[in-house]
Amino acid sequence: MHIETLKVFCDIIESGSFSYAASQNFVTQSAVSQQVRSLEEKYDCRLIERGRAGVKPTPAGQILYTASKEMVRRFMELENRLREIGSVIAGSIRVGTVYSVGLHELPPYLSEFLRNYPAVNVHLEYLRSNKIYEDLIEGKIDLGVVAYPAKRSQIVSIAFRHDELVLVVPPDSTLAKHNKISVGALVGQKFVGYERDIATRKASDRILREYGVKPNYVLEFDNIETIKRAVEIGLGCAIVPRMTVENEVSRGTLKMLEFSEGTFTRPLAIIYKRGRELSPAVRKFIDVLTQSNLLPKVGRGERSARSERMSSVDNTEKAERTA
Repeated sequence: MHIETLKVFCDIIESGSFSYAASQNFVTQSAVSQQVRSLEEKYDCRLIERGRAGVKPTPAGQILYTASKEMVRRFMELENRLREIGSVIAGSIRVGTVYSVGLHELPPYLSEFLRNYPAVNVHLEYLRSNKIYEDLIEGKIDLGVVAYPAKRSQIVSIAFRHDELVLVVPPDSTLAKHNKISVGALVGQKFVGYERDIATRKASDRILREYGVKPNYVLEFDNIETIKRAVEIGLGCAIVPRMTVENEVSRGTLKMLEFSEGTFTRPLAIIYKRGRELSPAVRKFIDVLTQSNLLPKVGRGERSARSERMSSVDNTEKAERTA
């Protein structure tokens, strides 16, 4: 029996999906089905049941999954250590992120990483923030890149960068004649925003409340692209990360206004499960995100602080491995 087959089986059970397991292992869905049939023929029993709720393990399948999960984990750790010795950066990385970060922040970093490490396959998934944390803990993804990272005992967080929050309005809005605006001047304006449970929405609401503005939300969405389209057609204004609207501002479909009170920022962070053995490819990916020349210019103190955080993470992991 090949360890790759057991990994595919574990991915099916954890995701409840043959197609997801196929994409995670860079094989076709028919190849996944064939591997499951081979396992069932080998043990002469059904391992998986299909139903309206998705794919679930049979009692025999649950026994195989429980044992296989540990074997796959140990095998992956062995591969990672051997690759570190041989200096071969290969394999695959599963990264979960939100739309605003994945579409507008990560592309230049991904390009640089793939240019330097062409043997690595990067699988990028767009997920809600809460699902990113869940999938990290369950081992479905290797890394997450999130805004306003939450403090959780099972999660390690590494500072990535800060976005500037700005106001965007339709170009024919009465507000569009300004380049800057006071937060307090937004009283009575209609807003388009993220859904209430999204961290960027919560942060925007805190800013508005601090300056006495009770926002009137006419529309709420779960992604930045729909928010921008709603503002473009005149349904309201929105507080968004600056980088996400640069294309629309340059094309003239949106007008961007900075806040006269100063710069409000959105922190981004790289997160992964505490105690997990990171592959050489994952470590190199983190290096590109945190040490690349693509980072905005920052002062020596901020770069020093970033280096100290990375050193602290490395030391923590070494301690966990030797504990």
